[in-house]
Amino acid sequence: VLDDPQTDESARSLSQCATRESILAGAVLGLSGPGTKISGIMPCTVIRPGDMADAILDRERHPEWNGQRTKLVYAFPTDEALWKRYAELRAESLRQGHGGEEATAFYRDHRAAMDAGAVVAWPERFNHDELSAIQHAMNLRLQDEAAFFAEYQNEPLPAETASDDELTVEQIAGKLNRMKRGEVPVGVNHVTAFIDVQGNLLFWVVCGWEDDFTGYVLDYGAYPDQKRPYFTLRDARPTLTGILPSGGVEAAIYAGLETLTGQIIDRAWRRDDGADLRVERCLIDANWGSSTDVVYQFCRQSSHAGIVLPSHGRFVGASSQPFSEYKRRPGDLVGFNWRMPNVQGKRAVRHALYDTNFWKSFVHARLAVPMGERGCLSLFGDKPETHRLFAEHVTAEYRVRTEGRGRTVDEWKMRPERSDNHWLDGLVGAAVAASIQGVILPGTGGREPVKRGRVSFRDLQKKSRT
Repeated sequence: VLDDPQTDESARSLSQCATRESILAGAVLGLSGPGTKISGIMPCTVIRPGDMADAILDRERHPEWNGQRTKLVYAFPTDEALWKRYAELRAESLRQGHGGEEATAFYRDHRAAMDAGAVVAWPERFNHDELSAIQHAMNLRLQDEAAFFAEYQNEPLPAETASDDELTVEQIAGKLNRMKRGEVPVGVNHVTAFIDVQGNLLFWVVCGWEDDFTGYVLDYGAYPDQKRPYFTLRDARPTLTGILPSGGVEAAIYAGLETLTGQIIDRAWRRDDGADLRVERCLIDANWGSSTDVVYQFCRQSSHAGIVLPSHGRFVGASSQPFSEYKRRPGDLVGFNWRMPNVQGKRAVRHALYDTNFWKSFVHARLAVPMGERGCLSLFGDKPETHRLFAEHVTAEYRVRTEGRGRTVDEWKMRPERSDNHWLDGLVGAAVAASIQGVILPGTGGREPVKRGRVSFRDLQKKSRT
């Protein structure tokens, strides 16, 4: 007996639903062992469309389960006008502290007409201050319609659609270019990468970019490889420290970065026309816990020191000073909402700073661009389910439009039901790396590369005399 095997949180996660379905089919129903059959009974509640319970009850997807949806109400009353008046009387009565007595009196006077057409599963189910199961059901519906259809009808209302500037998991997972994993389209001239450092895992993303910021997610993953389609940072197995048990967390991160950068940067990314491209710039997150010094040390000592670069995302809110108002100091490199300060202090390694709020909005805007248009960002492959977990990471945050200091900006915050946003950070970091390499979205005012004309030796001599 599996008693309601999903939570509100897991029901909102497509990957958690898929994980629980696989556990149910494998570990649970396989408990009887070879040669013996086992019966499974699962009382469950459909919390949202497409969740685990909804999938198990679908006879097309799971014919092995004899799913049946029970309901409190099988047919609602037909006289909507009377019930609308009832709702008004009930609300006013509750506001005045009368407990809905006036509404009950109204129902008593018009009960025959108000009950017409209704069919309930359990006629005796109603409270002491109610007259029938139909009134009880309608009171529950008036109290919270969404909860009523989920908890009592097993038919939850459709989830709220995202606003025009928010993408759903399904939209991102379905943004496919039908290229093979790791295959580079012919228009790509730049390949960049980002590594998000966590204590247990390193999440990484590699993207290819055309000069106008048309982008392609070439590959992504986690190190160590989890060898399963759905996982979280919390349940990661194996972990960095697990594959290097003799050292501490810092040593494990250093060794992981060494192995992972070798796999990403040493790899030749084959383009459609046969040309081999290499990762030009790889940013490494240097914000996590005690990893900052380790990341800087690795970037200084790495054999790929000319390619890897420590990076720090900065939260720039409406009341903060925007990157565009930053006063350039001697030796600084300043770009499109990023900058690379001159090297100072004990960490003699150049690093990149960037506005995370701006770049998260920028990446989501690229994902919203239709396929085939300039500035579109798409994913490899032709199967949306392959990218379900990746899409959950990318949609793990939502934007809040705020105003301050005379400007309006998007501030991105984690959704309470999500815990992992690491591939979103990776996608953002890869886009920042592309901007550093000179990729520009036309019309954004990005830093144009400096065009240098030919200078003759005579001109140089003349300039030296003046």
